[in-house]
Amino acid sequence: MTDRSPVPYRFDPDATAAGLKSAYGDLGAGIETGDPVVVAGRLLLRRGQGKLVFGQLADSTGRIQLFAPADKTPRFDEFAKLSLGDWIGVSGEVMTTRKGELSVKVLDWTVLAETQRRFPDKWHGLSDPDTRYRRRYVDLWVTDESRRVFQLRSRLLSLTRRWLEDRGFMEVETPIFHPIPGGAQARPFTTHHNALGTDLYLRIAPELYLKRLVVGGFERVFEIGRVFRNEGLSPRHNPEFTMLELYQAYADWTDIMSLVEDLVAHLATELCGSTTITYQGRDVDLSVPWRRATLAELIEEQIGVRVGLDTPLAEMRAICDTHEVPWQDHHGVGKLMLELYEKTAEAAQWDPVFATEYPIEVSPLARPHRDLEGMTERFEPIVAGRELGNAFTELVDPVVQRERFEAQVREGEAGDDEAMVVDEDYLRALDYGLPPTGGVGIGIDRLVMLLADVSTIRDVVLFPSLRPEAAFEASEPGPGTTAVDGTA
Repeated sequence: MTDRSPVPYRFDPDATAAGLKSAYGDLGAGIETGDPVVVAGRLLLRRGQGKLVFGQLADSTGRIQLFAPADKTPRFDEFAKLSLGDWIGVSGEVMTTRKGELSVKVLDWTVLAETQRRFPDKWHGLSDPDTRYRRRYVDLWVTDESRRVFQLRSRLLSLTRRWLEDRGFMEVETPIFHPIPGGAQARPFTTHHNALGTDLYLRIAPELYLKRLVVGGFERVFEIGRVFRNEGLSPRHNPEFTMLELYQAYADWTDIMSLVEDLVAHLATELCGSTTITYQGRDVDLSVPWRRATLAELIEEQIGVRVGLDTPLAEMRAICDTHEVPWQDHHGVGKLMLELYEKTAEAAQWDPVFATEYPIEVSPLARPHRDLEGMTERFEPIVAGRELGNAFTELVDPVVQRERFEAQVREGEAGDDEAMVVDEDYLRALDYGLPPTGGVGIGIDRLVMLLADVSTIRDVVLFPSLRPEAAFEASEPGPGTTAVDGTA
């Protein structure tokens, strides 16, 4: 079939909006440089003044004004009727208007793509959040804040990779399909592989595969990738999200604490210009060192009661009841302690803190605390009331790890649908020897939320999970052609 579209197959811009502003930003008012340029992008604003049309062309770097006089612009009447949102290519001359606005005088132009739907202008944008998330391809054009957030996210990922590589870490990729769910306590998504005739699980964490690589001799490894947890939606939760996970041989949790605070402080400095940032109207000081505090200390600060593994179960249940923390019959004191902390203390931590000393009962992959019976060397970094990650000195003993897995199986049989199962291949890997190792998983989305100063995860995920639309519009108004104010 012949392509009958008048749109060209390719176009060759040689300038960008940002590049022109950088090169000609100091140009005085009313100057025609004679310098030819070719630009391309979407027409987002347009205003006619008789024999003159002003437009605003947006590309991936920013926006530049178009200056189209009737005596210089070919097919002027057609140009004056272009729809907002049309992609166009423009050949012209760099100039400034009498008011000093840097512009490109339109000496030739072509349509690169016509919008078939009404495109919102910059003044009205997309006011409905649900529409913004479903039509991110439009939101990115009309909502400057969205574009800023995702540019920041891209830089954050690049900076993180470079920072880790400079410290000897190697980036790897591990499977997304797992034969059994593992690496974290969460409900998995299940799928089926027809050729193998077996069920598979979308990974809930890459942890156990990354530690296999440490067994294999890669002493510093990291992975940045999507993980999947079959959970509900909330301002902090999306069923698929991005995780940074890393493991360092010969390290323990104190080394990983230093790594985490140094990395976050570095990212804040590079992306925000300072280790003191503003989040939701309040300052957050990310400078190192961060505070270290145990779960017991943080709970006591909030409710005025000291709890620990020596607290009788009946008393712990009564304390949970007082603070409206739900519990189940199979929960031990360690589990109740964690639930109490998460309900009463976690959200109260504004400036950074490493919450430390988690009970073994809720930490199946963490190494026992070297000094405290029943506790592990596990910590979570908390900033602005939110957990950013989970870390510990890794459990390296295959016998103890089997016992932990089997305890998890019993939890599952008692009704915990997030409990782990026994991973025989991982236990076999541990039999070959895992050296002392520290590791951490950091939620990239929550870290971006913090540094971009946004309150919901949907604003940092390009295409967040949403409930299905009832139906697409049977019809929608055609492309917008109403003139709107531009800049002269």
